[in-house]
Amino acid sequence: MRAVDSHTAGEPTRVIIEGGPELGGGTLRERLGRFRETADVYRQMAINEPRGSEALVGALLCRPDDPSCAAGVIFFNNAGYLGMCGHGAIGVAVTLAHLGRIQPGVHHLDTPVGRVEIHLLGTNSVAIENVPSYRYRTQVSVEVEALGTVTGDIAWGGNWFFLVNGSPIPLQATQIRQLTDAAEAVRAALVREKITGAGGEEIDHIEFFGPPGSPTAHSRNFVLCPGGAYDRSPCGTGTSAKLACLAADNKLQPGETWIQESIIGSQFTASYRAAPSGRIVPRIEGQAYICGEVVLLQQSGDPFSHGIDLRETA
Repeated sequence: MRAVDSHTAGEPTRVIIEGGPELGGGTLRERLGRFRETADVYRQMAINEPRGSEALVGALLCRPDDPSCAAGVIFFNNAGYLGMCGHGAIGVAVTLAHLGRIQPGVHHLDTPVGRVEIHLLGTNSVAIENVPSYRYRTQVSVEVEALGTVTGDIAWGGNWFFLVNGSPIPLQATQIRQLTDAAEAVRAALVREKITGAGGEEIDHIEFFGPPGSPTAHSRNFVLCPGGAYDRSPCGTGTSAKLACLAADNKLQPGETWIQESIIGSQFTASYRAAPSGRIVPRIEGQAYICGEVVLLQQSGDPFSHGIDLRETA
């Protein structure tokens, strides 16, 4: 399996360019289902240790539903599959440029949750127009063990988020273990109290906010992703969900800039335009850098040829 590795604002992406599963025909959503049901060993091999890590997000390049798109892409991580991934889309764009498949300008990616517009601004700079995003519920309170009452908004930015203003733990890199424990407790409480996104969909991302560390940013966040890893970047879909909440509260107008800072200090520059039915179209700009070109191998007799699922052995 051949792949190109990159990082976007510190968060890694592994783009599978050759040797991935054969998923047949049908829509991207149908092929994602086939990936999950019949070819999950490819995800495990590419993402899990010893070849990957819990922070790594994978992206399988495949035929788009819309032939005008530069590529179709299915995103996945150590826990399963993602509808969309903002930092991953930026990483895919830089990877396609690295491979000579796109030039600076406007292009599109097909994802299982819709078409994403990508603006290749330079070798390493990309802006994406994400899928339409919206706030589903506001000021939802949940009782969390050891934290008490935690209140947040539920919003869609390509994935489902529970967004908490006023982090229960200081937003410092030295507090990542404590932030992770707190976010996992919030996620468990949402499941216990049967609090979901639209249509009963699981809220699988928890996002805490607080004051920024940099004078150029508007806020700092900590994002817990499915599978237990924290996002090193400010999180593209999470920033999209944040913009939806700011727009709903009339705290950010269309075209105004919001600079979101991650727990490690990296930044995304964000804005939005209005979309039908009260939704917004977020624009997220960031930088990605190529880390390597890799060939992933499986040797006969390797007991971990399909990777080590640390979530099961922990």
